[in-house]
This record gives sequence, structure tokens and C-alpha cells, in this order.
Amino acid sequence: MKKLSHLYLLIVIVLLYFPILYLMFYSFNSAGNMSSFDSFTLEHYISVFTNQRLIVIIINTLAVALISSAAAVLIGLGGALFMYNVKNSTRRILLSINNIMIVSPDVIIGASLLILFTLAGISLGSVSVVLAHIAFSVPIVVLMILPKLYNMNHSLVDAARDLGADYKTIILKVIIPYINPGIIAGFFMALTYSLDDFAVTFFVTGSGFSVLSVEIYAMARRGISLEINAVSTLIFLFVFALVFIYYLLSTHKQLKKEKVL
Repeated sequence: MKKLSHLYLLIVIVLLYFPILYLMFYSFNSAGNMSSFDSFTLEHYISVFTNQRLIVIIINTLAVALISSAAAVLIGLGGALFMYNVKNSTRRILLSINNIMIVSPDVIIGASLLILFTLAGISLGSVSVVLAHIAFSVPIVVLMILPKLYNMNHSLVDAARDLGADYKTIILKVIIPYINPGIIAGFFMALTYSLDDFAVTFFVTGSGFSVLSVEIYAMARRGISLEINAVSTLIFLFVFALVFIYYLLSTHKQLKKEKVL
């Protein structure tokens, strides 16, 4: 049974990662196609880094992801703390509303935000993209932080209150240090969702502003180019590095806790 489960896991991993590895492999192909590999070359990566427009789009993508993730963490932290302190019945209603944004199709969210921005008089561009990314990132951050609040020993808060700490001090000195892993996880999840999103961004991006997901879609429509492979490889490696850094941080904190215990 154990061997079958390992075999099943191996098959799943191969199915998930083979297309990505195939794409990465042909990003080094000098032949310029994905049908036959001629020889190893870095010309497609050089083309990416010498394309000024693409560099600007990469910077736009990173800026949107970092700004929206940071804002989503602040808003999500406030939302999670509010849900934690309200009655169970109210919390369930708010949690259901929060989850609607996660399970709703991206096309509907994108179209709704487009209508909202049009009615509000917000021009489509960098501001609309950042606001849209904050909107779909906040529910994810809330779900990352809320379980940490549930697992927190409430006697810590009571002890801090008995010692004369005000609400601000309790949040900054007691609650946030305890739920910090959830905050970091929420930030990284929001960051990866922002880098990955296409459907919502496609609706709210103006003609003078673009991010990588929309640009890759436009490049693919013009025809197969191994620049797409190179850009996709760089994005994958960047996200992989983020996940690896988060894994190292969580492992380091877990080891520190075990040493203290």
C-alpha cells in the first residue's frame, strides 16, 4: 500500500511539473522552436533582458505584487483580528463572505471590479491593478492568519491585560509575534497570487500599463516565441525562490521553538 501511494505521488508530481520542465528546457533552444532541440543558447534570456519594454513590465509586475501584498496583509490582519473578537454567529457570516471572493470565478471578479472602477471614475492603469490585486488577496491573507489566532492561548492576552497593557500594546507585543508565521504565509501567498493572476488583471489593465501575465498572453497570441519560455522560466524560478525562503524561515522558527522547549 505504501509503495502504491509513493507511485501515485510520483505520477502526480510528474504530471504537474513535466510541462514546466519541458517549457524550461526549450527556453535554451537555439533553433527557435519547441519541436526539435538544436543546441544550448542563452539568446532568449539575453533578448528578455535587453528588451526595455519587457523590463519595465517586469518592474511593474514586481511593484504591483509587493505593494498589493503589503496592503493586503495590513487589511487582512485587521479583518482577522475583527473576526476573532466578534461573536461566533457573526464570525461565521463574515467568514462566508470572505470565502466568496476565493471561490468566485476570476472572470466575474474582474468584470465586477471593472464596472466598479468605471462607476467610481478610476482610470484603468496601475492604480486599478493594485486595487484589484488587494481585493482578491485580502481573503487569502485572512484565511492564513485566522487559524493562528484560533490556536493562540487566550491566557496570554489576559495576562498582558492584567499587567496593565492597553489594546495597542497587546496587539503589537503579544498577538502579532505569536501569529507572525501566519502573517508571513499570507504575504507570500498574496505575492504569488498577484504574480500569477491573469483573468482579473486583464479586465482592469489600461492601455498604458501592463504586467507580465497580460504581456505573456499578448506575446502568445502573436505566435510562439521562446522569449515566452524564458520569461515563464524566470517567473517560475522567482516564485520557487519565494516558497523556498518561506520554508527556510518557518523551519528556522520551528527549530528555535523546539530548542526553547
